[in-house]
Amino acid sequence: MKKTIIHIAILFFGLIVLNWVSEKNNFRFDLTKDKRFTLSNITKNTVKDLQQPMQVKVYLEGDFPAEFKRIQIETKNLLQQLHHLNTNFNFRFVNPQGLERNLIKKGMQPSRLTIQEGAKTSDIILFPYAEITYNGKSEIVPLLINKRFKNQEEQLQAFIENLEYAFTDAMYKLSKLNRKNIAIITGNKELDFIYLDGLLKTVAKYHHLEPFPLDSANVVPNKTLNLLSKFDLAIIAKPRKAFSENQKLCIDQYLMRGGKTLWTIDKVAAEQDSLMRSGTMLATNRELNLTDLFFQYGARIKYNLVKDLYSATIKLADGNIGGQTQYKDYLWYYYPLVVSRNNHPITKNIPDVLLKYTSTIDLLKNDINKTVLLKSSPLSKELGTPRLISLNEVAEKPKPSDFNKGNLNLGVLLEGNFNSAYAGRTLPFQVNDYKEKGKPSKMILIADGDVIKNDVVKGEPLELGIDKWTGQKYGNKEFLINAIDYLLDDTGLMNLRNKKLQIAFLDKEKVYQNRLFWQTINIVLPLVLLFLFGLFFTYYRKKRYR
Repeated sequence: MKKTIIHIAILFFGLIVLNWVSEKNNFRFDLTKDKRFTLSNITKNTVKDLQQPMQVKVYLEGDFPAEFKRIQIETKNLLQQLHHLNTNFNFRFVNPQGLERNLIKKGMQPSRLTIQEGAKTSDIILFPYAEITYNGKSEIVPLLINKRFKNQEEQLQAFIENLEYAFTDAMYKLSKLNRKNIAIITGNKELDFIYLDGLLKTVAKYHHLEPFPLDSANVVPNKTLNLLSKFDLAIIAKPRKAFSENQKLCIDQYLMRGGKTLWTIDKVAAEQDSLMRSGTMLATNRELNLTDLFFQYGARIKYNLVKDLYSATIKLADGNIGGQTQYKDYLWYYYPLVVSRNNHPITKNIPDVLLKYTSTIDLLKNDINKTVLLKSSPLSKELGTPRLISLNEVAEKPKPSDFNKGNLNLGVLLEGNFNSAYAGRTLPFQVNDYKEKGKPSKMILIADGDVIKNDVVKGEPLELGIDKWTGQKYGNKEFLINAIDYLLDDTGLMNLRNKKLQIAFLDKEKVYQNRLFWQTINIVLPLVLLFLFGLFFTYYRKKRYR
């Protein structure tokens, strides 16, 4: 009997020591098939490199329904792992009650979530954000994804898959000093900077931005090319003036030298202001002299317009009551809402992207790897241009049978070793170190110039993706930030966005239907087992000590 007590005491003491060691060293085995509980190397390296204290406030403290307790648990588990890697990483959970106004001023918009418990539904308001502070700088991390989901399980799955990336991306941007150089191309009637403020204000937090006058290539082409080659990325935002051959060769050789480019192109001139003033607008073809350039790289933007039944709205006057003009939102099929149908890091888990008067892109066969990022819905069609567009079209009832050319390509990523568009041709100027075959590079081509344009109200730019008339928020900013991060990424950080997990969820409907059975099992079965154990123990003692 004494030996048994000693063995039990040793086992008990060993369990305490093992628990203490595992708690101090965060030691655990990850036996999951998808390695769900294993941090990526980029996350580990980012945390280990922190030289100063990093403070994280997570506004998820409070009493949440059972469905969202898991959000708290998953977030806390991740942050505990990060803290064990580096004690400079500190976190605490904060109850947002009483702090709502300050949080909203910082850009944290509350989320309304609908909870279903049996046959009852209820709403809760929460602030699913974390705030990271490091070296005098702050970053807001949205934890829930602003996107339509079929059910709560799909939303929770997206949250868990995105959690590590969300924190690692914010930590990396705050702690790393290797800012990239981005050129904002000017000289061909690109968008004024006030219409790019919604995007560039965010990008400027992490990278160095500089306007670059590409029209200098018409005077000093080699100097222009050499200066352009110092930039990691060039953004060409809705040019409206044709490119000269000197300018095109500079861009071509910039790409051959490994430079990255982001194009937002309108091949059709269709300006909304003209339509709203007169009620009609003539959409005309715009010649930018870029067709041969894109053709060589493997893509071609067509002269056409897309109408899509899955679209956004425009606000139009709809009568007058008491001397006050009444407005109503109408579906405007020239404003397609596009989503990704692939799992690419740029488009995964982002809200719908709003395009305006977009054209389509044909993909051509060559050695370049092509990934379609933006597609129209299955219920869409293309229209030839030039074309007269009238506001009276909002009253026309569409025939779904006419919208049968769906899934049109609207935005594409091109990656690989590009061939020069001037190979075998007479060069417009003599290039120092001309290259016919380029280094590995990337470019993104979007057949809509307004995807990057923010609205302006009373001289003040709005956040990119917010419609000034309806107040609706779209995913343009998230899409373009991800696109820029992908083009500049040389750390593997964007691969975290592709993290795919296999999470098992309860069938709530089945559980609800069989709740009486499971309640009985949970209450009665333990009592029965305890009773049987008591009988066996009594019998055993009587037999042993008889």
